[in-house]
Amino acid sequence: MSNPDVVTLNVGGVKFTTLASTLQRFPESRLAHMLDGSDRDFRLVNGQFFVDRDGSLFSYILDYLRTSHLTLPSDFSEYERLQREAEFYQLQALAEQLGQENFYRPRQEILEVRFLLQETHAFFRVFCSCSSTVEALADRIVMYVEQPIGGQGWNFPFSNQKPLAPVPLQRPSHHDLIFQCGTDFATGDQFGARYVSIKPDQRKLLNGTNVLGLLLDILLREGFSLVSTRAVSAEEKVECYTFQRKKRPEILTIAEDYKQEKNINIQVKPSKSTKKK
Repeated sequence: MSNPDVVTLNVGGVKFTTLASTLQRFPESRLAHMLDGSDRDFRLVNGQFFVDRDGSLFSYILDYLRTSHLTLPSDFSEYERLQREAEFYQLQALAEQLGQENFYRPRQEILEVRFLLQETHAFFRVFCSCSSTVEALADRIVMYVEQPIGGQGWNFPFSNQKPLAPVPLQRPSHHDLIFQCGTDFATGDQFGARYVSIKPDQRKLLNGTNVLGLLLDILLREGFSLVSTRAVSAEEKVECYTFQRKKRPEILTIAEDYKQEKNINIQVKPSKSTKKK
């Protein structure tokens, strides 16, 4: 015996089963009016509503009806086609949001690491076109300096026997940061050192080459791709590493009522597969 509250749709050969109340969530949409049989684009065949549209894209539409969120895989690129589907089903606010190309299309994010090695001292400058990425890196990178003991200067010949104190990174702007590591002579023959730690790695590294390797590895694991390596200044031995990645859309809020439906929450998840319902 069929349950009138449960509806089966065949969208382009892909079947979906959901509640009638889900389809009626936005009363002005065509899906809400489908159940009365007045829309010729939705044909009742063997107890199922058939519509000749893209079934894979409808899975996102149905998920949006169920949750008030539009969840897309990280490599999603068919914004125009999904917008046309939203227009077809007369989910106007969703279609308008998907049509805002500058906001929802992935934007290219450029990051540059400049590395200068002077004997046993290394200097780093990180620039990124996205200020939030620089803020996140600044929270993860900690620079430490050795501290004198007992007011008698650097009492031990080996730097790792001295206490370390964190010091702030330099922030010339919202888009870059500067830090350094290695050994130098602070005053006369008093020996000092600077260490760098990059979370989640717990090590405090003194060698600039090791810090560079760790930083580059972290950037690669964070989704950046290395696009070029060049020498900025041969005399000063400044190396420049340029990375890029696609910046994903931001997450917005949503109003439940269709008449107030102005902001759509579009969330991107790191998934390359679309689950059929």
